[in-house]
Amino acid sequence: MSETVSEENAPETPIPAGSLTGKVALVTGSSRGIGADTAGYLAAAGADVVINYRNKAPRAQRLATKLQEAYGVQAPTIGADLTDPESVTAMFEQIREHFGKLDILVLNASGGMESGMAEDYALKLNRDAQVNALRTALPLLPSGARVVFVTSHQAHFVETAPQMADYAPVARSKNAGEQALRGLIGELDAKGIGFTVVSGDMIEGTITATLLERSNPGAIEASRKQAGRLYTVSEFAAEVAAAAVEPVPADHTKLVGDVSAYQA
Repeated sequence: MSETVSEENAPETPIPAGSLTGKVALVTGSSRGIGADTAGYLAAAGADVVINYRNKAPRAQRLATKLQEAYGVQAPTIGADLTDPESVTAMFEQIREHFGKLDILVLNASGGMESGMAEDYALKLNRDAQVNALRTALPLLPSGARVVFVTSHQAHFVETAPQMADYAPVARSKNAGEQALRGLIGELDAKGIGFTVVSGDMIEGTITATLLERSNPGAIEASRKQAGRLYTVSEFAAEVAAAAVEPVPADHTKLVGDVSAYQA
């Protein structure tokens, strides 16, 4: 069974302070939103955290400065477009030169609803780029390392979930990314590396939720009524961060929030 987390037991402090001292984490897409809060929780536990961004260097640097001052950790910022393999290779080379290892890899960056992107952009980012990032990171991941892939219930339960037309291509591409990453579990197991998928219901305050509400007025309220309440960015990020240290669930899946609308 997947591990299901309800609103009542969502942790405020997911990882004990100091428990990740000496560990190095990378959170992709961490200059804002879920990624930024996840990086904050890991830093609060003592981990040095690499802040990855695509094109918002000042915002990433503000977060890095905040984490360094608050927790005394290292928080280098590295710009990288995950759909550009050379950019990804350069990012991990910088991590190797700076730290020599990577203990936690949170694959948080995703997209596909942005305007002006190529038709296959969602698949390139949500599947191909995720697999390439993990494969490029593998030489840096020691035994005991953890990989966390962040997704949504709409994507995880894509075969049974009610889909909004604007989000359907993203959901399908993220599901394809999850399945492709799951195909690497045997290789990860052989190296002693844990892998967990964290799937959540619609999250209040995310860019995706905002875009869906813009194209489907009432979507947020409908989801809120169905679930009773929706997780906030900070609450969901706490679950993502916790997945980096919790025992790996039997089916490698941690479900956060209400799932009744998505399961067959």
